[in-house]
Amino acid sequence: MHIRPIKTDADHEEALSRIEKLWGAEQGSEDGDLLDVLVTLVEVYERARWPIKPLDPVEAIEAEMAMNGRSRADLAALLGQSRATEILGRKRALTLPMIRKIARAWHVPEKVLVQEYALNV
Repeated sequence: MHIRPIKTDADHEEALSRIEKLWGAEQGSEDGDLLDVLVTLVEVYERARWPIKPLDPVEAIEAEMAMNGRSRADLAALLGQSRATEILGRKRALTLPMIRKIARAWHVPEKVLVQEYALNV
């Protein structure tokens, strides 16, 4: 079993190819152990190479809307038309009652919605 660090995109591609060939290997077997190690190395490389910026509250609301086919009208039904427009336009910050309504109705984690974010004022 030859394993080396993933340092380049070419190394990454090679590791992904090996993972594909090993996929489904029995856990605890030599191939299964190799698969676990390669997956871990790929995850570390990908996190460093292509970091994912956490969403701010407005981005989280927009992502929820996009993923679940929700519209501005759906947000307006929760918060009121003018408030929904102000929130999505970053003219007004979310209040605690708004955060609770969105979290309860749409299952967006409150810890995401309570973060500070930039407004366009």
